[in-house]
Amino acid sequence: MTATVFIVFFVCIVAAIPLSMCIGYATIVPALINPTFSGNLEFVVRAMLKGVDTTSILAIPLFMLSGSIMATGGLSKRLFDVFAVFIGKIRGGMPCAVIVTCLFYGAISGSGPATCAAVGAMCIPILTGLGYDPIWSAAMVATAGGLGVIIPPSIPYISYGLVTDTSVGAMFTAGIFPGILIAIALMICAVFTCLRKGEDREKIEANYQKLRNRGVLGVIKDGFWALLTPIIILGGIYSGIVTPTEAACVSVFYAIIVCLFIYKTVKPKDLIVFLQEAVQSYAPLGMMLALAQALTKVLVLLQAPQTLAVAMSAAFGNKIIFLLVLNVVLFLLGMVLDVGPAIMILAPMLLPFAQSLGISPVHLGIVMTCNLAVGMVTPPFGMNLFVAAPMIHAKPMDVGRKAFPFIAFYVVALMLITYIPQISLVFVSG
Repeated sequence: MTATVFIVFFVCIVAAIPLSMCIGYATIVPALINPTFSGNLEFVVRAMLKGVDTTSILAIPLFMLSGSIMATGGLSKRLFDVFAVFIGKIRGGMPCAVIVTCLFYGAISGSGPATCAAVGAMCIPILTGLGYDPIWSAAMVATAGGLGVIIPPSIPYISYGLVTDTSVGAMFTAGIFPGILIAIALMICAVFTCLRKGEDREKIEANYQKLRNRGVLGVIKDGFWALLTPIIILGGIYSGIVTPTEAACVSVFYAIIVCLFIYKTVKPKDLIVFLQEAVQSYAPLGMMLALAQALTKVLVLLQAPQTLAVAMSAAFGNKIIFLLVLNVVLFLLGMVLDVGPAIMILAPMLLPFAQSLGISPVHLGIVMTCNLAVGMVTPPFGMNLFVAAPMIHAKPMDVGRKAFPFIAFYVVALMLITYIPQISLVFVSG
């Protein structure tokens, strides 16, 4: 019966049925095949309602809303200017400034595609204007955009916490160093490419001088409120002043105050549009969360986790092999599944066996998220490829091919995160 559930799910995906419906069909299949099965439609509905009956889930649409307001409010440009004025003159400095901007913007949006879109729309024209290859620039932004789901506050971390009953605050804390490590790996790749292929130093230095003419303090002053955003959000969580859900509320009010009254890049009438967009974006994700919770309960009734644990115990006798195979499987799944849905479905299944091998639930969540995030830029279905490619009027596959060197450096960082748990858990208690 368990095999039938997953066959139905993947057949629906191949048939291009909306993902929430794929999960829904897979969830009700056992009851349709066996009317006496205890996981009937009434059970499924109760499981869906119980699964989303938590205040933690409110953090997702709220972070989506604040990210949307800040994207329109032009925070990405101000962040980029701050980083560019400090490192823009060195070899590979401008691409590195873009990657650092993605890192900081990820701490605002919590979304990979949103980070890619906001930073890419602003930075790719700047890079191409400075003589960098347009497709290479798009590939770099598409890869760095994945930092949006690794650096906290990350929507997949919230989803993982909900479906595995893991502390969202602990996930946020654990995601900091992995995000920084991956950003450093991408910057090394960018610098190496710039050193090997060269740069148009005349254009770069002229652009840098324009920033310097504004004055370092002037650039910092203009970007101050943008830089303060992740400090307020994450600082409030780590200091214990607010919970992740409360921090999401703070981020919305902060976004409105900064963009409406300080930068004045958003008008009051725009807020209704932002609210509508947040609801439209969250509705399918909320339905997927509810259905994923129900699917998890149905799989428990089918004893799928126990069956999977027995099979894995026979196939993978130790933690090292398990983590290696997990990386390969998640890397491949990331090519066809978005991070959020993949975590909702797989995490409850994998967690019991991972814990039996001594793997922390928090570490497992970080490894899964980092693995699936690289899927955003792996052909043929990497979501960020489809976000970045239209910005330069190129084909997603062309951008994907240029992204392979960045992916290679990303994977090196991923292996360190996988096999050195302290990178994630150094500040996580318990």
